[in-house]
Amino acid sequence: MSSDIMASGLSATPLKKIHLVRIAHVYYKHKNIDAAKKFAEDFGFAQTAEVGKKTYYRGYGTEPFVICLEASNEDEFGGAAFVVESMEDLMQAAKTLPSECKATEIYDLSDAPGGGKCVTFHDPVDGFPFHLVYGQTPVEARSVDFPIVRFNFPNEKNRGANEFQRFKKRPAPVHKLGHFGMCVTDFAKCYDFYTKYFNFFPSELVHNDEGVNKTVFFRLNRGNDLVDHHCFFFFEGPKMHVHHSSFETHDFDTQVLGHDWLRHQGYKNCWGVGRHVMGSQIFDYWFDPSGFILEHYVDGDLLDMREPTHNTKAAPDNLHVWGPEVPATFLQ
Repeated sequence: MSSDIMASGLSATPLKKIHLVRIAHVYYKHKNIDAAKKFAEDFGFAQTAEVGKKTYYRGYGTEPFVICLEASNEDEFGGAAFVVESMEDLMQAAKTLPSECKATEIYDLSDAPGGGKCVTFHDPVDGFPFHLVYGQTPVEARSVDFPIVRFNFPNEKNRGANEFQRFKKRPAPVHKLGHFGMCVTDFAKCYDFYTKYFNFFPSELVHNDEGVNKTVFFRLNRGNDLVDHHCFFFFEGPKMHVHHSSFETHDFDTQVLGHDWLRHQGYKNCWGVGRHVMGSQIFDYWFDPSGFILEHYVDGDLLDMREPTHNTKAAPDNLHVWGPEVPATFLQ
């Protein structure tokens, strides 16, 4: 057990963990909801419902929605939601999370696409909301009409004679929510909490010059099932804030077509296009009109529990292997 985890007060007492299955959706509040909704369409979300001040968007996968935008007097991150394995997990969350989490009772997602049940709690260190859902009804996957891409390599030609690569200019259709990340004010306490109460497992731990871990990329421990390299990450900083939410799209051409679409609409690029080291994703980060960062990614790593935790010293070169230089503001 590392010294920084021990110092956080991590209990050695075995605890039945709340089992998460996958990340499902995120919530954002916007003062300028019309601008936020226009960006959502240009980013590649498909509107699926509008209820009161909330507008729900789906991807082309089977999640009933992947992001909810709410009209508000403040620009605010409303938290991410994870699907739990069973109703018992939801009940356990409502009854056993620490009192500082202020966990709700189980309530109905009556107005949200897919319905289901939910428990909302708050991060015990910094207070940001976190949602657990169960029993949502999946939707039928949408047909997005992606072209079949066959690459011609120097010594391997995969396209036939007189076959062409032709693409349509459009936003990059979002498939699913892949991960979200937070800046937290006490890394050790947050790490203690999320590994003690949930089946999060560190794919990557990143330490500073003193050898103290300050960043974690969590995947879900689903045994032999393949899962994304990370679905939740956080790093320590002076002020809590959401860093970004990341959404998977189809392939590299789709992603770069989306990049050009956003650029031509006049939005501000944050960082990209490039390829990460940890997770291997090809990334493209954009600022929405409220200043939140949303990412398109493709080609991420899939892991099971045979893969151990990787420990790395923090360095700019650890973030990407190609692409533009890391903006100074990206690490804040």
